[in-house]
Amino acid sequence: MPTKDEVVEALRAVEDPELGMDIVDLGLLYDVEIDGPKVKVIHSLTSMGCPAGPMIQEDIVNVASAVEGVEEVEIELTWEPPWTPDRMSDDAKFILGFG
Repeated sequence: MPTKDEVVEALRAVEDPELGMDIVDLGLLYDVEIDGPKVKVIHSLTSMGCPAGPMIQEDIVNVASAVEGVEEVEIELTWEPPWTPDRMSDDAKFILGFG
């Protein structure tokens, strides 16, 4: 059975192409729920009109599906709470000039 930590670590390979950073450090990954071989990834985007949204979601499914023991991946796009740069890791803030 996959663990939340394994899935989160794998999702570091999913990059927001506009910002050139992964969704974990950007704070776009809100939660990962594990139910046996089923994984639910709850995430947001930097804006509602983000043109990279479909590509990011496809990458989430591909990367999470590659984790050993994962048989099904569900994606939930949420806007609550709205994403802000405050959700970014300290490293991401530094690299992008927010800190």
